[in-house]
Amino acid sequence: MDFSPFKAALRLAQLDKVGECLSQHVMQHHEVMVKGMNLVRELEKDLRVSNVICMNGRRHLASSMNEVSRDLIVNSYAKKKQALVDMLPILTELHRVVDLQASLESLVEEGNYCKAFQVLSEYLQLLDSFSEFSAIQEMSRGVEVWLGRTLQRIDSLLLGVCQEFKEEAYITVVDAYALIGDISGFVEKIQSFFMQEVLSESHSVLKNILQEDQGVPLQNSRLTYSDLCLQIPESKFRQCLLRTLAILFRLMCSYHEIMAFQLENKDLAYQASNVRKESDNSCQSAEIQQLDSKAKVNIHSEENKSSLSQSVAMPSLSTTERSSATTSLDDPLQTAGFMHADAHHQVDEVRTDDNEVSSSGSPWYVLRKDATAFVSQALQRGRKNLWQLSTSRVSVLLSSAVVGSMSIHQFLKDYEDLNVFILAGEAFCGVEAVEFRQKLKIVCENYFAAFHRQSISAVKMVLEKENWQKLPPDAAQAISFPGLVGDGASLLGKSDRLSNPSRLLNLVDMMAKESGFTSWLKSGNPFSPKQAPTSKGHNSSLLNGEISAEYDGDFSGNHGDNVSSRNNDGSDVNGDNVLEDENEDLLADFIDEDSQLPSRITKLSGTKIYSSQLKNDDTTAQTGSSVCLLRLMDKYARLMQKLEIVNVEFFKGICQLFAIFFYFVFETFGHESSNPSGKNSSNSLNYRLKTALSRVTQDCDQWIKPQLAPNSASPTSLSTYADLTPSPTSHSSATSFGLKERCAAADTVSLVARILHRSKAHLQSMLLQSNPTIVEDFFVHLVDSVPDLTVHIHRTTARILLHINGYVDRITNAKWEVKELGLEHNGYVDLLLGEFKHYKTRLAHGGIHKEVQDLLLEYGLEIVAETLIEGLSRVKRCTDEGRGLMLLDLQVLINGLQHFVSINVKPKLQVVETFIKAYYLPETEYVHWARAHPEYSKNQIVGLINLVATTKGWKRKARLEVLEKIE
Repeated sequence: MDFSPFKAALRLAQLDKVGECLSQHVMQHHEVMVKGMNLVRELEKDLRVSNVICMNGRRHLASSMNEVSRDLIVNSYAKKKQALVDMLPILTELHRVVDLQASLESLVEEGNYCKAFQVLSEYLQLLDSFSEFSAIQEMSRGVEVWLGRTLQRIDSLLLGVCQEFKEEAYITVVDAYALIGDISGFVEKIQSFFMQEVLSESHSVLKNILQEDQGVPLQNSRLTYSDLCLQIPESKFRQCLLRTLAILFRLMCSYHEIMAFQLENKDLAYQASNVRKESDNSCQSAEIQQLDSKAKVNIHSEENKSSLSQSVAMPSLSTTERSSATTSLDDPLQTAGFMHADAHHQVDEVRTDDNEVSSSGSPWYVLRKDATAFVSQALQRGRKNLWQLSTSRVSVLLSSAVVGSMSIHQFLKDYEDLNVFILAGEAFCGVEAVEFRQKLKIVCENYFAAFHRQSISAVKMVLEKENWQKLPPDAAQAISFPGLVGDGASLLGKSDRLSNPSRLLNLVDMMAKESGFTSWLKSGNPFSPKQAPTSKGHNSSLLNGEISAEYDGDFSGNHGDNVSSRNNDGSDVNGDNVLEDENEDLLADFIDEDSQLPSRITKLSGTKIYSSQLKNDDTTAQTGSSVCLLRLMDKYARLMQKLEIVNVEFFKGICQLFAIFFYFVFETFGHESSNPSGKNSSNSLNYRLKTALSRVTQDCDQWIKPQLAPNSASPTSLSTYADLTPSPTSHSSATSFGLKERCAAADTVSLVARILHRSKAHLQSMLLQSNPTIVEDFFVHLVDSVPDLTVHIHRTTARILLHINGYVDRITNAKWEVKELGLEHNGYVDLLLGEFKHYKTRLAHGGIHKEVQDLLLEYGLEIVAETLIEGLSRVKRCTDEGRGLMLLDLQVLINGLQHFVSINVKPKLQVVETFIKAYYLPETEYVHWARAHPEYSKNQIVGLINLVATTKGWKRKARLEVLEKIE
């Protein structure tokens, strides 16, 4: 509180001091201050004047501003009005652009693509005029979208044309692409669409069928076509094949119709219709008929000109059109721009009716004609690609595993359908389907391999269970094998599409050569269900129907017990194609194993023709195995006619079937445990039989070696009673066959050989062009050796039944070093005569024919001679009197044997006498004698020389020289 008064006093003192200083200063400068005051008053006066002047100026400025403002408003309104006036034409054009845009959309929705592209040219002109506007730029970008969408719709329409040809839709697409100016791209799209359709349709067919079969959708919908083919069941394969072929044929038909489309044909038809209309108004009925006939002739001639055999001339395109052919659709705006430049002169030529388009002077007509001609020629060059892709899809389908396991009836029907498809494809593309025919041949070969394996197994099973009993005469007479002898039995029943495929395919091929693919178009799709023949065998067209069924003379035999024929009704034998009643199927005797169709048992009258060609022995020599073998060979022979593409393989199958039968008969009846001559089984065979067996083991090694182990007949197992009693049906390895069975085997193999000889000419005729030498080779090396086999079987039978194998040692051990020749013969002679007497008794009670008995007795004499020679060749010491005793024994034996046989015995035993008398030959004659008598074995000749050298005291060197020369 003391501080504040002090400050206030100080401040007052300072102010007083400043005021005093200021007063002093003013007083000192008083004059200057007065002058300054005057200047201030003058300044104040000037300021008042200036204020007045400023106020007046502000008032004038405000007035001027009001006037200028009014003038500016008027001016701005005038400019806006002028701008709006100038924008009216632009807005009008923009409104037209919008209308054109809407018109494009509506025309596309209506499918009027030609008019749409005409509008598009004008639309693009307007867009080019206002390209600086952002809205126009946006609309320009929308043209690309519209053009892409329109091309998609056109392509979808084109795809429909490819699936099923429709003239109106095709013309619409052609006109659209002609206006675009991309005909070459149009052709490429057509070919691409057909390729896509082949792939997609064939895949969808299999997928749908498998889904129907399984009842539920496939678990993996991304399965490839080849995977689907592997999953096809056997029951659905034919359905898959027929649907696939039907689709491929439909696509080929559509492709051909597009390729063969020509405006000239349509113009002639149109002109002819106009002529007929004018004639209806101006002429009488007779004149009208004349005009109709002329028009029909012209149309028919033009249709022939448009067939595939006639080449389509290359259209003479203008320079602009040729340049447009290289335009790509990758840039829609560029394409649209070119279309505008190319068709600007045609915008005003709107098609009002068909008369303008059909007029030869119309630009529309010229454009369409050139386009269709170009498309036709391009498709004609590319049709092979479609055919190759179609065959590749079918080839993959044929690679399915079920092809090899289907029945022969189904396979033949599939084969005939494939042959029809091949002929249609060859008529379509104009060249031979070499690759697909080769693929079909491979499929047939694979099927034959599987079928042949089954046949071989069946023959082996029948042979292993064969009881070698001959069939009853009545059953044997009902058997015929028309396929082998050339009667042309059919494997297919009445319901088959083609009863004689080779004849029908030749007719189809002839028709195709005359009219190209046109005949196939007229006849319809041969693979569609509508074209399939009914089970009653109705006749239809040549391609879709069937020829009357032929006589089917196949039979089914179960080891000779049940033999039934498999032919059709008697009317078919006479060539009458009579429709069967439905109840006939209910009265069938059996179901045919090949065709799975009801069949009737053959009446005996149907086999009289065939049975009259056979001898009585032929009809009674059949066994179950021979019937089974001949039925299979008969089926093979008929398959050679059906499947001509692999008939060589089927003939080889016939050869192998007979070879296995031949080898089994030899292995069963051609062996014995011991041989009195000291030879093994192979050494006792002649050259031709040995060669035949060697070829059989080489050609059929895979069929013979693993499983074929037939029962060998052992001589020790054939007792006196076993020789007279047939063996049971089921026999083990310890059981052997009796006399009757052995003779039946020899007779039946001879019968099979005779039937094969009877069929030789027919087999050669079927293989004349394929491999003519294979038939001759088969008969020369195998069939002609059957007589040697039967002789070997009979000789083996005689050797087994004669029971004289032990007499070789008895003859050798007899006393031949006698000093004097008496009147008594050795004891083995009586024993031999006793054995031969028992042998004759066995033959007499064996149930065989008298001719066979005499033949076996003759072979028995030969065996006795071989036994004597073998025994005498083993004698170590003998005197001249002993040689005389040998001749005495031989004479007694001849006289005794003469009582048992009707033929002269001495010539049969002459070989023994010659061997005995060789004892008296000079030393130098033995080499020549040995070479002159090849009927003696080497061991027998060596034994004779050793005996003579020992008895006559030859030197060792001389004996060795003689033996060396003989060897």
